Amino acid sequence: MMHPDTELRYINDQIGYGVFATKFIPKGTIVWAMDDLDQVLDPAFVETLDPLRKQDVQKYSFKNQFGKYILCWDKARYVNHSFHATCVATMYDMELAARDIHPGEELTDDYGTLNLDEPFDCLPEEGTDRSRVMPDDLLRYYRQWDEIAAGAFEHFNHVDQPLLHLIRPEHRNKLNAILNHHMPVDSVIQLYYRPPSRA
Repeated sequence: MMHPDTELRYINDQIGYGVFATKFIPKGTIVWAMDDLDQVLDPAFVETLDPLRKQDVQKYSFKNQFGKYILCWDKARYVNHSFHATCVATMYDMELAARDIHPGEELTDDYGTLNLDEPFDCLPEEGTDRSRVMPDDLLRYYRQWDEIAAGAFEHFNHVDQPLLHLIRPEHRNKLNAILNHHMPVDSVIQLYYRPPSRA
C-alpha cells in the first residue's frame, strides 16, 4: 500500500501516470508497505496466462528474492523509475523515503532493485551515466542503496508512520533491533533473485 498522502497523476503520453506527494513526506517515512491485498504470483502461473494478461503482470509487477511476481493492488504499480529515486527498497517488504519528498514531487524507485526480467532503457537523467536498468543491477549498486536505506532508517522513529501497522510480523523484531541500533540494516543484495540456469 502506498502512503496515504499520495495520488495518481497523468504526466504525459510518453511516461503515462506517476505517483505524487500531496503533502510533505519526510525522509525515513514508510512510503510503501506490502499488504495482504497485494498478489504474490508464481512464475509458472504467470507463464500460463494469455499474452495480454501476462504482458500486464510483467509490466506492473516486480520480482522478490524468491522469484515470485508481486502485483500491487493500488497505485504503487504506477511508481516510475528514476536513477535519483525518492524512495529506497529495504529487506522488510517496505520502502522508505530516501530524502524529504515535497508536495507535488513524484515518488520514484530505482528499477534496478526490482529483479526485472529484461533490460529497461530509460529517459536521460542529469547526474548519472546510467541509461539502462539491467536485471542484475542489485549486484552492482547494492552498496549505494544500502547506504541510502541506512540514512533513511536514522529518521524512522522521528517521523509519522501511517503505514507502520502493515509491517509484517516476521519483520517486526528485526526492525526494532535496527531502530535500537542493536543490529545493522540488512543489505538489499539479498533481494537479488538469480534465475535458475537453463541447461
